[in-house]
Amino acid sequence: MTNILLTGASRGIGASIRTALSPAATVVGQATRAMDGFIAADLDQPGAAAALWHSAIESLGSVDVLINNAGVFEANPIDGGDEEWLAGWERTMRINLTASAELCRLAVRHWQTRGVPGRIVNVASRAAYRGDSPAHWHYAASKSGMVAMTKTIARAYAKDEILAFAICPGFTMTGMADDYLASRGGDKLLADIPLGRVAMPDEVAEVVRWLALDAPASMTGAVLDVNGASYVR
Repeated sequence: MTNILLTGASRGIGASIRTALSPAATVVGQATRAMDGFIAADLDQPGAAAALWHSAIESLGSVDVLINNAGVFEANPIDGGDEEWLAGWERTMRINLTASAELCRLAVRHWQTRGVPGRIVNVASRAAYRGDSPAHWHYAASKSGMVAMTKTIARAYAKDEILAFAICPGFTMTGMADDYLASRGGDKLLADIPLGRVAMPDEVAEVVRWLALDAPASMTGAVLDVNGASYVR
């Protein structure tokens, strides 16, 4: 049985990933607040990522796959106050990128120490390549950093059978996406997606499940798009 640590597991894409992985894997999920069946960890706080990792090891004994899905998408317009803008930038970086990096580092060291293979799946965003709105510089930058980190890990540790993948969803039908679509005009934004609709959480989850459990080793370093052809590379 594969042991998996999944961040951002309580709702939206994360909840769908958790469902997709069951019963093929044993999943420990992270949530920001205390909830039955989840490890509580506020990834905005120093030390939270490391504490989460050690709690997962205590629960599972070992971790075979790390899935970094937790993230925030919060507007941060440039005409706000200087301190407010910087605080918004740093919060998004801490949650979306720094906490993911901490967990990736702990995972790589865990697998190297034990001399076993491992897999990392990082949930980035279309924004890593296409950019995002004027109020979301920080979000796009954090997701671009996640993609670059994934490629670096893949190149550095393939010799140790440590594999790393990323996926880049576009808009996905979660509560967060609903609010954003409404704020950006809804139908006009959808017209930019050739498929004519946003992705469903279970579609994104299926790609994550496949990368976590079934993707061939030669795919390490791959970044897969799930965006209805709204951005093609």
